Amino acid sequence: MIFLSHNHADKPVIEPVALRLREIFGQNKVFYDSWSIQPGDGIIDKMNEGLTSPKFVFFFVSEKSLQSNMVKLEWQNALYKATKGECKIIPVRVDGSTMPPVLLQNVYIDMFANGIEAAIVQIVNVIQGNNTFTPQHMGFSNLTYSSSGDPSVAVDVVISASHLMEPNPSFLVFVDNEEGEAKIELNGGMPFRGGFNKGITLDNGVVLNAFVIAPLGGAITPKMPMKLKLTPQQGKPVAFRGIFHQASYEEWKSIPPKN
Repeated sequence: MIFLSHNHADKPVIEPVALRLREIFGQNKVFYDSWSIQPGDGIIDKMNEGLTSPKFVFFFVSEKSLQSNMVKLEWQNALYKATKGECKIIPVRVDGSTMPPVLLQNVYIDMFANGIEAAIVQIVNVIQGNNTFTPQHMGFSNLTYSSSGDPSVAVDVVISASHLMEPNPSFLVFVDNEEGEAKIELNGGMPFRGGFNKGITLDNGVVLNAFVIAPLGGAITPKMPMKLKLTPQQGKPVAFRGIFHQASYEEWKSIPPKN
């Protein structure tokens, strides 16, 4: 049995892990409350059942989970069993929270620093008892953006990280404007690399112009978003169309708007 100890607020990053483990090991081998506890079940009874004989307990450490008494009972129960050799507890750091002192002796999986895909591969490897790294694609987007403001005055764009640190904040900010019809600022005037690029063709064949923008140092974290301001020029309103993130040297991925 594989037990996933987590707080409900962290489900956006826990559920991709649960689904991948279900795909590999089968749903009956993975205790994930969303499918392991059904309407009419006693929550405490089911949690006790799940913790009776797990071989692996993955404790997803976050600010929310550390404040949860239920999660605390789960991982402390697992830690007690681990001291008797009955199971293995593996902490998984989800945000920038400090690991509980009693778990500092455990080597943990750092999802916050390394990303969800690398963390899933490490989790699978721990269960399978090997160290082979095979990247897996997941649909979860750590980065989202929001936009607000009057296009004839200024459009404010905020790029946020929901759970994990983003160490490569390099973006294409797409607009329908021509060069000189809009200008872009970063965090109130901070310097950045980039400039206006004309005629970028997207995968769907649409051709748009874009500002390339990357701050000179720094990273985006859940508590430190990146703020952009698009200001109209030459009497033309800003026609903001979306944002792509540089995922690798040659790959740019669209990031979704924040719900």
